[in-house]
Amino acid sequence: MAESATGVEARPTKQALTRTRINRCAMQLTRDRGLDGWTMDELAAAAEVSRRTLFNYFGSKVDAVLGAAGSPTRREDPVALAAFATFVEGGPTGGLVADLAALARPILADEEFDPQNVAMRRTLLTCSNRLMEAVHQHFEQTADEIAALLLRRDPDLGEDRAHLLVRLLVGVFDSTMRVYLAADDPTDTDLVDLFVDQLHAAGELLGR
Repeated sequence: MAESATGVEARPTKQALTRTRINRCAMQLTRDRGLDGWTMDELAAAAEVSRRTLFNYFGSKVDAVLGAAGSPTRREDPVALAAFATFVEGGPTGGLVADLAALARPILADEEFDPQNVAMRRTLLTCSNRLMEAVHQHFEQTADEIAALLLRRDPDLGEDRAHLLVRLLVGVFDSTMRVYLAADDPTDTDLVDLFVDQLHAAGELLGR
């Protein structure tokens, strides 16, 4: 698990655990019946939540299967909002790689990256064009928002280079997930720390 700024181990919130449970149930239903073989009411029953609670987390079956938690740049968590504001102002260190690493913590800390869930989601994506299209749309929206964040920090960066940087970050995260899933016991691996390590490694390689 990730540590907070105070060094205390940060545990997933109740909301994060509920979102993870719903996501896992949605993937299991899709694996067993196909995406069109179940309803949101059946998902609510499987996840042991009310229909109203379910729709507070996910607006559609596709979102529930993908675990789409919404845009990372629009979260209302005060820690995340403070981190975004600090990043846009050029902090906390003034170095882009170090500041991106600091920004990753509030984005990833509230997520539950269960290895079995990650592996199951990847399998489902290879079997459904509908899910793949949804992933692409979500990625493009998130990429645009992160690029806009980078441009607010440094307008001279330019849109092309901002989007290039976003693609590089996606590559770093994909590498992080590969290492994470290949670990003997991924549950003992802090995904946030692993991403930060991979990000610094990429920065060193590109700085050669």
